[in-house]
Amino acid sequence: MNPGTSQSNLSWSSDDVSQLLNQDVSSATDEPSPQGSTKITTSVRSSNGVTTQNAPSQTVRIVDTNNYANQPSINARAAIVMDGQTGEVLYSKNSNVARSIASITKLMTAVVISDARLNMSENITLQQGDFSCSGCKSSSSTLRAGDSMNRAEALLLALMKSENPAASALARTYPGGRSAFYSAMNAKARSLGMTSTHYVESTGLHPGNVASARDLAILVNTASQYGLIRQFSTTPSYDFNLGYRVLKSNNTNALVRNGGWNINISKTGYINEAGRCVVMHTTLNNRPAVVVLLGADTSQARTDDATRLMTWVTQLPKRI
Repeated sequence: MNPGTSQSNLSWSSDDVSQLLNQDVSSATDEPSPQGSTKITTSVRSSNGVTTQNAPSQTVRIVDTNNYANQPSINARAAIVMDGQTGEVLYSKNSNVARSIASITKLMTAVVISDARLNMSENITLQQGDFSCSGCKSSSSTLRAGDSMNRAEALLLALMKSENPAASALARTYPGGRSAFYSAMNAKARSLGMTSTHYVESTGLHPGNVASARDLAILVNTASQYGLIRQFSTTPSYDFNLGYRVLKSNNTNALVRNGGWNINISKTGYINEAGRCVVMHTTLNNRPAVVVLLGADTSQARTDDATRLMTWVTQLPKRI
């Protein structure tokens, strides 16, 4: 895949996706778990009806210390910064309060799609119903009903450009349809210990999709184990060739587009009820770190908050 270039297809076979998804998880299974972590295994039903076991994944239990001095002041209503290996909380603000999370929802959408091991080369044609849902907020999109892409392209559009119709179509074409997909999202949240989380749909346009910053730190740390999600969520730009037109697309996170930080996972979100949100998995001063910001007033305030927090973490003493 060549970001910023025009391609007619992202050609992904199920084997390609499985290899990419497992490239980090499989190596991690031979190493001791981080202190305070557990390993979980869940069953998923593939498109051919065969139930398989996901590769074991590591879930870090969050340890609430948050005892560092000179913590920065931020605009966001809620936030958490967590050591991605130990689960130690480095920074916290209203981190246990469940809030509307907007398009941060799409990170769980990507996890559920990835767990299902569906054929990523299967073609998906957008339908009018992918552009709206009951109780959802209206949203602009550069996509149109009738646009056709494969599942990999739809996932890239959902993660990189936060295209709501793409995320909606991913749920619609899931085995069992949308209702089965939403059930899988909530089941995955429960299995990860995301106790304040509830999903209503797959895009984030519904304000009923809620989670705490603490829960989202767990989700981000889990998503960082999926190579496909890491790659797609941090692609700076991509030109989608839809056949009759080329859709030039950029990542919604300015920190990814500018390339100044080592960001492994990224997702932004916004609806009025949620404010400006961002979640990231990054590496700071050789420390894996999860950054979650919910409810910033503006996109610039969100970027400034994230920059301020990440700069602060780089100045913390290294763990020995």
